[in-house]
Amino acid sequence: MSDRAFTHDSFQHYLEEHQLMGARCQNCATLYLPPRPLCPNCYNEQLAWEALSGQGVLAAFTAIHIGPRSMITAGYDRKNPYCSGIVRLAEGPSISAQILGLDVVTPEKNQIGSPLRVIYLERDQGEEKQTILAFEVQ
Repeated sequence: MSDRAFTHDSFQHYLEEHQLMGARCQNCATLYLPPRPLCPNCYNEQLAWEALSGQGVLAAFTAIHIGPRSMITAGYDRKNPYCSGIVRLAEGPSISAQILGLDVVTPEKNQIGSPLRVIYLERDQGEEKQTILAFEVQ
């Protein structure tokens, strides 16, 4: 699909284009997200970019009240917590991301297995903006 290297920078570039991309091993067909330059399953270096649907389900989550500086800058704190979680994508792999639309005040109301879809958040990173991978409850 592309001649981009399988690096964090390439993955980030796809996010900036609002594309969720994984890397599929051309030997054993295992799909990885985030992408990596070497298949840890069979040690093959022949991978190909693959567009992912961005659809998935909530596999795990936690409400975070004291986050890193970037989340504090985004407006999250003890009075305004956020959720981070693991999303199991329709294509198989799982990834960690911020989850929007969950109840952070009473997290027991949230349901593992809830359907999610990808969204791309634009956040200030100093003088530049960065696209952040996130998911929201459908």
